Amino acid sequence: MKVAVVTFPGSNCDRDLAVAFAGAGGSVTRVWHKDSTLPDGVDLVAIPGGFSFGDYLRCGAIAAQSPISAAIRDHAGRGGHVLGICNGFQVLTEMGLLPGVLMRNAALKFVCRTIGLHVATTRSAFTTGYAAGQVIRIPVAHHDGNYTIDPDGLARLRGDDRIAFTYADNPNGSMADIAGVLSDNRRVLGMMPHPERATEAALGSADGQPMFAALMRGMALA
Repeated sequence: MKVAVVTFPGSNCDRDLAVAFAGAGGSVTRVWHKDSTLPDGVDLVAIPGGFSFGDYLRCGAIAAQSPISAAIRDHAGRGGHVLGICNGFQVLTEMGLLPGVLMRNAALKFVCRTIGLHVATTRSAFTTGYAAGQVIRIPVAHHDGNYTIDPDGLARLRGDDRIAFTYADNPNGSMADIAGVLSDNRRVLGMMPHPERATEAALGSADGQPMFAALMRGMALA
């Protein structure tokens, strides 16, 4: 499986994400935001966490206008897989690849701790390594993770089974405890928690590892 990990000015989880994919057997290429094309044969594009462009304007808004973003949209439009984590989730909503917005945490404080997540659906390449309803432990680290969407949009997410993860103990005020959502075709996932920081017991949790392993299996069979 070929993975492109994108780096923007201010990204700080890009190496962690590349290591997680490589550890699961992926062939990883690092891509700079000013590149206008993705490497040939890429199966999945991964947008990491951090503070792209210093979180000026809105989180992810400037990154969504970078040259590489057009190539990411094209990749998603062709049915390619895209994973956005934390700031990457914010970028995906700004790019229009996922619905909703990520707003300031309800308590107006930065949240950084390991939390419980409910696996809300296994009907995606990202979540098939888990059991429906399983509670996993994954770190969060964000100031603007309050997922918000209009009532009709929330009803569509629920009706289409596109809520990937929900918080067991909501740290940011997200609507319906949403921690991650899928695109219409279920090939784009945005999530605020950091599975790449939970891939081995020495990190405090290995509950993120099944996501990367499942993606490797799924791409190999595709």
